[in-house]
Amino acid sequence: MAVNRFTKMAYSTADEMVFGRAVKPVKTGLGLEIGAGYTTPEVNYAPRPEAGASKEKLIKEYERITTDIMARMVQIGAPSVVLETEHVQQMSNNPSWGAEVAHAQKAIMEDYHDEHGIKCALRHTIGDIRESRDYLQLRGDKYNTFIEAFEQCAQNGADMLSVESMGGKEVFDYAILRNDMPGVLFGIGVLGSMDMEMIWSDIANIAKKNKVVAAGDTDCAQANTAMFIAGGLLDKNLAHTIAIIARAISAARTLVAYEAGATGPGKDCGYENTIVKSVSGVPIAQEGKTSTCAHSDLMGNLTMQCCDLWSNESVEYHGEFGGTTVQCWSETLAYDCALMNVALNSGNEKILRDLFAASDMYRDAQGYVLAYQNAYRVGEAIARDGNDIYLRARNAAIESIKIVEEGAGGKLELSRFETKALADAKAAFEALTDDSDKFMSDNLDKYKKEVKVFLPENYGL
Repeated sequence: MAVNRFTKMAYSTADEMVFGRAVKPVKTGLGLEIGAGYTTPEVNYAPRPEAGASKEKLIKEYERITTDIMARMVQIGAPSVVLETEHVQQMSNNPSWGAEVAHAQKAIMEDYHDEHGIKCALRHTIGDIRESRDYLQLRGDKYNTFIEAFEQCAQNGADMLSVESMGGKEVFDYAILRNDMPGVLFGIGVLGSMDMEMIWSDIANIAKKNKVVAAGDTDCAQANTAMFIAGGLLDKNLAHTIAIIARAISAARTLVAYEAGATGPGKDCGYENTIVKSVSGVPIAQEGKTSTCAHSDLMGNLTMQCCDLWSNESVEYHGEFGGTTVQCWSETLAYDCALMNVALNSGNEKILRDLFAASDMYRDAQGYVLAYQNAYRVGEAIARDGNDIYLRARNAAIESIKIVEEGAGGKLELSRFETKALADAKAAFEALTDDSDKFMSDNLDKYKKEVKVFLPENYGL
């Protein structure tokens, strides 16, 4: 499948972007359309560890999870829901396990759709099992098992296929711990993009053959790692200005899935998705305040600004006072979506979007860059050199630095630690070559020597 690079924006202006509407809505599942004028909760969950002891126990656990979610959605009158099953390792390493889980879940969802008319769809996110203790085995037997898991899930009830892929992570992990900006760019923007092109061409072919949706990817393995290392406002493990630079670069990488045939909706933990939506026009899932069951992110309202699916990231299945965890979180998500949908139906969506953004954008440099007005600017920087995976990733980094500098001249407060990190990063990016081939050869030579687990043959180099 040919890769079609994005070289222009999907939206004429940032102001055109809102939640619940996308330039390229996606029909999927049972009566569901994503990005077509309404938002939908996407519930994400994990089985209890003991449920993984056998295939039979795991299937029963997912049947309980699915029934609990669908029953609660019907009980509160929610018009639509998406279920996202992120594979535990038993399911991706044994593709038949994931397939049987998908089949069992879909049968329950079909019953609720037929009886109650609820619109619904099932996303399966295959685990990227190509990582071993010592290195990434991006090609070979693990890749074959990885792809087989997509094939079997597509044949057995999954409506949407996703993954959180890990290409480039071996170099990124080395670089981020050293504040090595060329290495971060090489790991995410170049190696990550090269791996994405391969896997998403294959996933898109599987989806097309099985008449399901090749949904999307996220740079969870790298940009989210930077966000988590950076931590809260008082932490100094990693500058938040560095974390948002990594996030901006990740948008250029995540975009590759849609260039290789994916159609969206993008995956929830891709905080870069507002940037991606601005360039590609695909619908996106997002997480924020409703992901506090899994982690903190400093932008819990802001991320709702342009979402089409609204997710809780993930929660372990167990009991709470209000029901099981999946019932509690699905209900919370559904009420958030109800508010957004009323705003859409009453013509007040831009007011609510702006309130979402304003409530968090001055809290931290990360939220400031990802506020839709600024995210759009990063998208423009990517599209400007959309045909070159190196230049567009570098553009995204430099534009994010400019945006933070402008913010620091106004309401965005930066500590001395953050200001110095930003200045050092700016100097590093401005010193980079404009020659993509030279950047590739220089970094290939450097990281072959410095990162013992980096295997260029993984990337066809």
